[in-house]
Amino acid sequence: MRNEGFSKTLIAGAAVGKNRVVKFDTTDTTAIQAAAAADKSIGVSDLGGDAGEAFDVIMDGIALVEYGGTVTRGDLLTADASGRAITAAPAGGANARVIGVAMISGVLGDIGSVRIQLGTVQG
Repeated sequence: MRNEGFSKTLIAGAAVGKNRVVKFDTTDTTAIQAAAAADKSIGVSDLGGDAGEAFDVIMDGIALVEYGGTVTRGDLLTADASGRAITAAPAGGANARVIGVAMISGVLGDIGSVRIQLGTVQG
């Protein structure tokens, strides 16, 4: 599936896997895998890359993402500790950065699709 939305080429600050939720690293031009629901995620890696390599981050449209647990179509998605997409379900008073809405259901390890729609949800 080819994304027809907006993507930006960034430099991997560390190894970034394919189809992972990403966030900016230490500069405006570097990114790494997100590692928590509260991370300021910006999109999903396309093919990923090794540290220092350029890679595309899908920031709008529909992207393929690896699921980190059971996801149901329509769920709001955030990142787990490995940059995989999981259902956003923050504890009371906690915030989770949402990367978008799941377009198909799946389980751990599945590659699903997400409509990129950044936001925050509070538990």
